[in-house]
Amino acid sequence: MFQKWPWNWNAIIITLIFLKLLIIFNHKSLFPITSTAPSSHPFKSNPSFSCAPPHHSYPFCNTSLPIETRAQSLISLLTLHEKIQLLANNASAIPRLGLSAYEWWSESLHGIASNGPGVSFSGPIRAATSFPQVLLTTASFNKSLWFSVGRAIGFEGRAMYNEGQSGLTFWAPNINIFRDPRWGRGQETSGEDPMVASAYAVEYVKGLQGEDLVGGDGGFMVSACCKHYTAYDLENWGDFRSFSFNAMVSKQDMEDTYQPPFQSCIEEGGATCLMCSYNRVNGVPSCADPDLLQRTRRDWGFKGYITSDCDAVAVIYEEHKYAKAPEDAVADVIKAGMDIDCGTYLSRYTQLALEQGQIQEEDINRALSNLFSVQLLLGLFNGDPSRGHFGKLGREDVCTLEHKKLAIDAARQGIVLLKNDKNLLPLKRTTITSLAIIGPSANDSSQLGGDYTGVPCNPISLFEGLQPYIKTTYASGCGDTRCNSSDGFAEAVRISAEADAVVVVAGLDLSQEDEGRDRTSLLLPGKQMDLISAVSSASERPVILILLGGGPIDVSFAKVNPQIGSILWIGYPGEAGGQVVAEIIFGKFIPGGRLPITWYPESFSSVPMNDMSLRPDPSRGYPGRTYRFYTGEVVYEFGYGLTYSNITYKFISVPDNITILSTTSKSGPSKLTTHKTLDGIDYIHVNEIASCNLLKFEVQISVFNHGDMDASHVIMLFGRASTSIRGAPRKTLIEFTRVHTESLNAIQVNIGIDPCKHFSIVNDDGVKILPLGNHLLMLDRLEHSISIGL
Repeated sequence: MFQKWPWNWNAIIITLIFLKLLIIFNHKSLFPITSTAPSSHPFKSNPSFSCAPPHHSYPFCNTSLPIETRAQSLISLLTLHEKIQLLANNASAIPRLGLSAYEWWSESLHGIASNGPGVSFSGPIRAATSFPQVLLTTASFNKSLWFSVGRAIGFEGRAMYNEGQSGLTFWAPNINIFRDPRWGRGQETSGEDPMVASAYAVEYVKGLQGEDLVGGDGGFMVSACCKHYTAYDLENWGDFRSFSFNAMVSKQDMEDTYQPPFQSCIEEGGATCLMCSYNRVNGVPSCADPDLLQRTRRDWGFKGYITSDCDAVAVIYEEHKYAKAPEDAVADVIKAGMDIDCGTYLSRYTQLALEQGQIQEEDINRALSNLFSVQLLLGLFNGDPSRGHFGKLGREDVCTLEHKKLAIDAARQGIVLLKNDKNLLPLKRTTITSLAIIGPSANDSSQLGGDYTGVPCNPISLFEGLQPYIKTTYASGCGDTRCNSSDGFAEAVRISAEADAVVVVAGLDLSQEDEGRDRTSLLLPGKQMDLISAVSSASERPVILILLGGGPIDVSFAKVNPQIGSILWIGYPGEAGGQVVAEIIFGKFIPGGRLPITWYPESFSSVPMNDMSLRPDPSRGYPGRTYRFYTGEVVYEFGYGLTYSNITYKFISVPDNITILSTTSKSGPSKLTTHKTLDGIDYIHVNEIASCNLLKFEVQISVFNHGDMDASHVIMLFGRASTSIRGAPRKTLIEFTRVHTESLNAIQVNIGIDPCKHFSIVNDDGVKILPLGNHLLMLDRLEHSISIGL
C-alpha cells in the first residue's frame, strides 16, 4: 500500500507541528467559559460531513437535482444491510459512500435540552437559552411570542449543529392535550384546549423550522417533530403504565380534541416529523396502526418522516403483547408506515422479518425515502455545511442578548396572578424595607426549568432576583419539595415575623411530576400547607404565595385565607424566572397571563385517570374533563388571570344574523332544505358547505384600560350554542389575542370569525356539523347572540 503513495514524511511532520502550535495558540478561544464569546472564525468540533470530496460527485450530492431524485439515487447505492442500519435513531456511517453517522434524537422543547444523545454541552457551547416551560409560555396567549421562541431555539439548534454539538432533527413540540391534571408531562404541553394547542404547534413549528428564511430554494433550518401521536397523556397511575396503556377513545373525542393539534401541526405548521406514541389507541399500538399513520399522509398531506417514541417498537412485543415475536412488531410498524425506530428493534429484527416474508425491501426503501428527503431538505447531503444557508451560525449565536431578553419576555407574559386582595401587589419600596422569602425552591435556580431542560445561560434563583430590590433573607422551611419534615419551620417563622413582607414559594418540582411520574393528589406535597399556614400566621402583613410547577394544585385554603394576600402561578419560568418574579412583585411589569388549564379540587383525584372520555356521564357520576365539558366545581377556571389594572370591553360591531345561501352548498338548494336534526336542533354537515369563506365576519371590540398603569392584556372570545345539544361543549374558546393597553385609553381590536370552524361541533360519528339557530359570543361578562339560518 505504501509503495503506491510516495509520502513526503518531512512535509507531514512539519505540518503536524504547525497545527499543534496553532491549537496551543488558540486554545483559549476554542473552549470559552461562556457560550457567547465572539469568534469571527467559529471552531467546528465536527468537521466530518456527508458528500465531502472525494464522494461529492454522487448524484445524491447534486443540489441541482430534485429532492426525490437524490433520495432514490442514494437508496439505489445502498446494500440491504446498510439500509437496515439506517433505520435506527443512531444511523450508521457508510464510509464507502462518504455518509457520516447521524443521530436523529435531539430535544428542544423549551430550549436546546440535554435529554437525547444528539445534544452535548461539552464542546465550545456550554449553555443554551432556557425559555419557560411550554405551559407557562402558553399562558401568555401570544402567538407571535410562541413563534419567536421557536425561532430562537431553531437558531441555537443550528448553531450547535455547526459546532458539532447537536443534530438538526429536534423532537418537539409536545402537542398532546393536558387532559388530566395529574399527568406528569402536562407541563410540556400547551394546555387542555385543542384550539390553543393547535395554534401553539403551528407557531412553534414555523418558528423553529425557519422555512421562510431559506428563500425559494426549499429546505429548513432544523426539523420539528409533532409528538406524541396520539391520545397519549398517562405515565404511571395505579396499575396503568404508558408503555402498556390502551387508550379507549370515542370517534367524537378523537376528532374534537385529540387529533386537531396534530392535523394543524402538519397542515398549517408544515412539521417534517411525527412521533408515534407508546400507547395503544382502541386496542392497536399507535406505531403499528396503518389507519392512524397513513391518514397523516393521505388526508393531511404529511411529507416528513415518522419516528417511534424511544423503544415504542419494543413495547409492542414486550409490554402490549400485541406482537408474538420481535420481528412481528417490526413488520407491524414498517407496514403501518413508521420510518425510523428510536431504539434497536428495527436494526436487530428487520432482516428476520424480511426473511420470513412479512415485509419487502420496497417497504424499507419507502422508509428511507422519507428519512433522506428530510435530511436533504436540511442540507445534510449538500457538502460543507459552512457554505449553506445557515453555515455561519456558531457559538456567538447561542445565549445571545436578544434570546435572553426573549426568555425574560416569555416569563413576564406567562406568569398568572391568581389572587390580589386589597391590591397587595405590587409592593411599594417606599413602605417596606425588608423581605423574607421561604421555601426549598426559593434559592435553587435548577428548579425553575421543569423537564427537558438543558444548561441555561445565566440562571438566577428567586432569592437572588429579589436582592437588588430590597434587603432579603431566606429560609428553606422544608428540606425539599416533598416537605416530609417540619424541622425547618422555626427558622422560617422567625425571619417571617421580622420582615416587612413575606414571600412563600411552594408547589411542585420534578420529584412530583415528570416523564414516568404522575401525581396521585392535587394538594401541595407533604407539609407545605402547614409551612404556609405557620409563616402566614407569623407575618405581620398578608403573605405572597408563589406556586411553582406545571400541574394544577388545589390551593382552596389559600384562596380564602385573608392572611394570604396574593397568589402568583409562575409555572417553570426558566432561566429568567428569578428576575421576572421580582419585577412583578415590585410592579416593574404587570402580570397578564391566563391559565391554559382548569385547576380542579382534590376531589377530582377520585376520577379514574385511565378514562379518556371528555364528555360527562351523569349515569356513572363522571364529571367530564377540561373546561369545555367538565361539570364540577373548580379552584380556578381555564382562562382565569388577574392584572394590576382594570380592563373593560364593549362590542362595537358584530352581526346579529348569518344566512347560508343555497349557492354556498355543494349539494344545492335541495340538500339545504332537507337538513338533519339532532336533539330537536337543525344542522348541516360542514363538508356540505361549498365555501365557508363566504360566511366569515369580523367582531370589533373596544378594550378600555381604566387603571393608572399601562398593561399587556389577553382577550379571550368564547362561544357556544344557545340551546343544549348532546355532546356539544359547554363553551369553547373561539379566538384570543394579546394587546398593549395604555392607562385611561381604549383600543379597538378586530377578531375574525369562521362559523364553519368556530360554531361547528363534532357529532358522535366524529363528523363536524354546524347547528342552525342561535349561537352566543362571550367576552368576559358580555354576551351577544348570532342567529345562523338558511
